Amino acid sequence: MTQTTADESVDIFGPDSMLRRLVNDARWGLAVVRATVLEAAHPQIGTALIENSTFVTHPWRRLRNTLVSLQRILDPDHHVRDREAARLNRLHARISGTGPQGRRYDAMDAEARAWVVATLFESTVTMYRLSGDALDGPALDQLYAEFRAFLALIEGDSDRLPATVREFWPYFDDTIDHHLESTEAVRIILYRLFADVPAPPLLRSHPAVWAAGRAVAGPAAAAITIASLPESFCRRVALPDLPGSRALMHGAYLTAGLATRLLPASWVNVNSFMSLLDPSHSGGSAPWETIRRKAGQAAAMVRLITPAPDEVNQATRSADRFFAEVLDQTGDGHLAWPDLAAMARELATRLDLQEHDEERLYNAYSVWWRELQTNLDADGDGRVTRQEYAAAAVSLPGSGLIKVADVLFDVTDVDDDETIDAQEYQKLFRTAFHRDLTGRAGSYSRAAFVRQFLSFMSGQQHSVAYDSLLS
Repeated sequence: MTQTTADESVDIFGPDSMLRRLVNDARWGLAVVRATVLEAAHPQIGTALIENSTFVTHPWRRLRNTLVSLQRILDPDHHVRDREAARLNRLHARISGTGPQGRRYDAMDAEARAWVVATLFESTVTMYRLSGDALDGPALDQLYAEFRAFLALIEGDSDRLPATVREFWPYFDDTIDHHLESTEAVRIILYRLFADVPAPPLLRSHPAVWAAGRAVAGPAAAAITIASLPESFCRRVALPDLPGSRALMHGAYLTAGLATRLLPASWVNVNSFMSLLDPSHSGGSAPWETIRRKAGQAAAMVRLITPAPDEVNQATRSADRFFAEVLDQTGDGHLAWPDLAAMARELATRLDLQEHDEERLYNAYSVWWRELQTNLDADGDGRVTRQEYAAAAVSLPGSGLIKVADVLFDVTDVDDDETIDAQEYQKLFRTAFHRDLTGRAGSYSRAAFVRQFLSFMSGQQHSVAYDSLLS
């Protein structure tokens, strides 16, 4: 089997790279969702997703971070690529353990990482075919070479994937037939995630509107995804073949393909769609930005006339609600180390931290977790329930949280002037600078920053900025 190293493959992502075009193509979202289902059926990946991932509770944040990471990996600057590959490896190196059924998992497992890349390649080929843009031989070979180079960049080599496209298909079929399972993660993605996906940032203040749309779109998205999967896989994990789902799936892919060919490129750019859904995401096109602004104005008018019941008192919320919305990052109903690690991952990703600062942040969260265990884990089972948290939240000691706040201030204050200016503030929160919260005019002092962080993380004070970051 031919080996491809990161050094040999680094120039493959040049101006003519197919992957670089795909990462900016909104249509690729169909392939990525489909690939995620195939990934989740891998025993190690499925267990890791259930134990550590925030894809159920924070799907839009996960989508945004995945997009940012892919764009960094495929950046024209080799240093940006290498830095992101190193960051991803540090992130994955922290994800290992044992699932509820005693099954070990390790996010650095070479076979599992190769399967992730394999599902992305196969799903991308399927996306092209179903969209009416089937790839010819040379294009298929180029795309596969780029995916192998992608694996080499993060893994060091691409030995775990076959050397050629011809050899890839038997490997793919064998993995489906002999190595995949009907995991809990597959069911959650298809039936819980699509059915209960929380509103994107733009629509969070309109729960009724989002729920009505989701009631139709959720089942349709699940049906489209299932119908696009390999038949052998659907049989293996017992996924239903719903009447009309194949016609719906073909229509969705063909529509996406036509949109790519007929609409202006700026309209089908993935950054435009992300900007439409999430005002904190930059890079949207002018037409979509106009639509989003108009939608926001209309929404404000609706709220003025008929305020939603749950908007009446946003200043405070119960400890139980804070636990569910902020602390329980993985959505499993209790607080454990993976929840705090998820917060650290989000902050490290958003601020693009170097290894030293990232380690400081994780260590600070580790100190806070030990403090929570000591003071709140009444039954000693290694996790904190909502009831345990609510019973003692008011009297929580603050030394661990202060350490987290201090580290977060240090890594945000990039010019080391002991204040956070508007640019630094926006990089962390992706919202405008609020001078009424600063220590002095035009800046945000360490004391003010730590005070607000502790008030939010103890559930005592609502914060729009921290809500957008962690809840």
